[in-house]
Amino acid sequence: MTITKESIIGDVLDAFPQTAPVFMSIGMHCLGCPASRGESVADACMVHGVDADALIAELNKVVAG
Repeated sequence: MTITKESIIGDVLDAFPQTAPVFMSIGMHCLGCPASRGESVADACMVHGVDADALIAELNKVVAG
């Protein structure tokens, strides 16, 4: 699975729990709440003022190990 802007955060966290610190580093401290788990990576980036491409690159880097 490659993480994209359309990936749902809950799905990413379920498949790759090691990505949680990356999400937390952009200010997503409520990873367990239904709203954050159901939004896309792009939506989270918009809300938190983060470059989506940079976040996706970092997430995929973590997943690749």
